Amino acid sequence: MPPNPTPPVVRAFSKSGVLNRLLPSLSIITMVMTVPQVLTIWLSHRAAGISMLSWGAYLGSALVWFCYGLEKRDKNIYLPCIGWIFLDCAVLVGALLYR
Repeated sequence: MPPNPTPPVVRAFSKSGVLNRLLPSLSIITMVMTVPQVLTIWLSHRAAGISMLSWGAYLGSALVWFCYGLEKRDKNIYLPCIGWIFLDCAVLVGALLYR
């Protein structure tokens, strides 16, 4: 049987490649996008339209991901979760104070 002339499939995202460089940037960008929400609540004392259920779910999710990241010893998981836990708590506490 002749050899297969098609080249082997190359993985687009190797473990040490694009994703490992992209994940920290995405974590920072998405957290920065949340800062205006926090500032609106805390500086203008307005929390209208904030869903406690949604932000509570975000906080719960961040806590679970944080634990998972610690278990796996993956800094790409647990370090951003620290920021998310802080931001989610800031929104929730602000919403409770200024609703």
